[in-house]
Amino acid sequence: MKWLQSYPREVKIFLVASLINSAGGSLMWPLITMFVFKVLGRTVTDAGFAILVMSLGGIAGQVLGGSLYHKLGVKKLIVGGIGLNALFLLLLPYGSGNWSLFILLMGLIGFFNAMAMPAIQAFIGFRFAERRGELFNVIYVANNIGVALGTALSGFLAQISYHMSFIANGITSAAFALFFWFYLNRVQKSSGEVHLEKQQKTQQDQNNWKLLWQYRVYLFMGIGSFFLWLGNCIWNNGVSPFTISKGMPEWNYSILWTLNGVLIFVGQPFILWIKRTFAGSAEAQLTASALFYMLGYIAILSFHTYPSMVLAMILTTFGEMLISPAIPSFISDRTGKAAPFYLGVVGGMGAAGKVVGPYTMGVLFDWNGLVPVAWLAVAISVLAVGAFLVHAYMNREARNKLADSL
Repeated sequence: MKWLQSYPREVKIFLVASLINSAGGSLMWPLITMFVFKVLGRTVTDAGFAILVMSLGGIAGQVLGGSLYHKLGVKKLIVGGIGLNALFLLLLPYGSGNWSLFILLMGLIGFFNAMAMPAIQAFIGFRFAERRGELFNVIYVANNIGVALGTALSGFLAQISYHMSFIANGITSAAFALFFWFYLNRVQKSSGEVHLEKQQKTQQDQNNWKLLWQYRVYLFMGIGSFFLWLGNCIWNNGVSPFTISKGMPEWNYSILWTLNGVLIFVGQPFILWIKRTFAGSAEAQLTASALFYMLGYIAILSFHTYPSMVLAMILTTFGEMLISPAIPSFISDRTGKAAPFYLGVVGGMGAAGKVVGPYTMGVLFDWNGLVPVAWLAVAISVLAVGAFLVHAYMNREARNKLADSL
C-alpha cells in the first residue's frame, strides 16, 4: 500500500494495533442480540434492554472522558478505560447465567469502552494536527478492515460458542491497553507537549458550562448523530431477529457486517469522488451521510428480503464512511484545545441514540416484526438530514473563529 509510506512508523504501528483491536470487538458486538434471543432464550425487547444499558454507560463514558481529558491526562483515560473494559469483557461469560449480573457487566463495558474514545480522537488531533483530517479517515479504514476480519469469523464462532467471542474480545482489548501504555510512554519521552499528563486547570476546565453555550458547533451535529445511531439499531433489533425468525444461519447476518468492513476499504475511491464532487466540507459530508442512510432504510422497508438488506448495508456503509471521519475532523478544526470536551459531548449525544433505539425497536419487532422497525428508521433518517442541514447553515461562515475564542 503505497499510500501508507507517507506516514511515520508510529502511525503504521498505531494502525495495526487499531486493526487488531477492532477485529476482536467485531467478534462480539454483531451477536449480542442473537446471544440474548437465542442462547439466553429471552425476547428481542430484553436484548434491546441489554444494549440500552450498555449505551447508557457509553453516554456517561463519552461525556466524562471528554471532560476529564485535561484533568487526568491521556494515559490514564486511554489505558485505564480500555484495560477495565477488557476486564469486564473477560468476566461476561461468567455473568451470562445471571440476568442482573449480565446487565451490570454490559453497562460497565459500555462505560469504560466509551470513556477512552474522546481521548484517543483528541490525542490524534493534537499530535498530528497538520494531517488529522486525513489520518482520522485512515484510522477509520484500518479499524474497519479489522471489522471485516472479525465479522467474517463471528458467525462461525457463534455456532461453536458465543463465550469464545466474548473472551477473544477481552484479550484483544487487553492487548490494546498494553500497546497504549508502551506507546504513550515512548511518546512522552521523545516528544514535546502532546497533552499526555495531568495539566493545570485550563480555561475549558473552569468553563464547561460556558462551552455548552457555543451550541452552533455541536448541537445540531449531535442531534443528527443521535437520529442516525437510533436508526442504525435496525440491524441488531430488526434485521438480526428477522434472519433468525426466517431460519437463516448466523453467518448470513455476520456476512452483512463483513460486507460493511470490506466496503469501507474498497469503497474509498467512490467516497473520495463524492467529497471532491458533491461534499467538499465536513458539513456537506454529514448531510450526504444521512441521505445514504435514508436510502438504505427505504430499501429494507420496501422489500424486507435478504438481498434488500445487502443493498441497505452497502448504502448505509457509504453513509458511515462519510460521517465517521467528518465529526472528529470538524470538531478538531473548529474548537482547538476544547476539542476533547466537544468530542465527548457529541459522542454522548450519538450514544443516546443507541439508548433509545434498541429498546424501542425491540418493542416494535415483538409487536409486528420488521416493518414498523423499518418505518421508524426511515422517519428518523429524514430528521437527521434536517438536523445536518441546520448545522451546515449555522456554520457557513468563518472557520477558525471559534477555535481562536476558546
